[in-house]
Amino acid sequence: MRKNEASSVTAPAIQVLERMFSLIDVLASREEPVSLKEISEKTGLHPSTAHRILNDLALGRFVDRPEAGSYRLGMRLLELGNLVKARLNVRDAALLPMRELHRQIQQPVNLSVRQGDEIVYIERAYSERSGMQVVRAIGGRAPLHLTSVGKLFLALEEPARLRAYATRTGLSGNTRNSITQLNLLERELTRVRQQHTARDNEELELGVRCMAAGIYDDQKRLIAGLSISAPADRLEIGRAHV
Repeated sequence: MRKNEASSVTAPAIQVLERMFSLIDVLASREEPVSLKEISEKTGLHPSTAHRILNDLALGRFVDRPEAGSYRLGMRLLELGNLVKARLNVRDAALLPMRELHRQIQQPVNLSVRQGDEIVYIERAYSERSGMQVVRAIGGRAPLHLTSVGKLFLALEEPARLRAYATRTGLSGNTRNSITQLNLLERELTRVRQQHTARDNEELELGVRCMAAGIYDDQKRLIAGLSISAPADRLEIGRAHV
């Protein structure tokens, strides 16, 4: 049997599983149905062997037969893929990269998500050596327009929805640097959209600056943000609104 190029380096202990994986890999490489002859040629399996395994996969809906002699991936794989996707936890996925980033920069790294008109901190990577005196508590909340991650979410809003947010919240500020006027916020969000990053120039708390980048799902939807917090004299990000 020829080894399929798409198969993994380590072969399964059970030969029929290796053959099944090679068949699925061939079907995954094509958008249109694949003939049994082509499947046999690409996997090196005898047509009768490939036919037998494909029929068993079809029973479990892992493979579909749109017409006699041709095969494609089945809907059961989509169902299982959606289950895996639904169970993915952004916190679990981000934790190791957060720790590595903190190790490199020695500054707190925060993971936050949007809930309504606020962001909520759900994880952090931090150590005393960072020298940061104020650390966001897990579960803590802050207004969208006063935080770097919050601005990433606001930058995606349509103008009418942004105005509605400004009306609901009054764009209340915490410090003299807080953006409390809609025209200034719109200008700031334009810069966010251009640079694909956001910043907080002592807008939530004096003496603390933050920079953030978004975390997106496979549909390119913003689902969370990673932010770096540092004393203002350690993070040069320029003026928040010029």
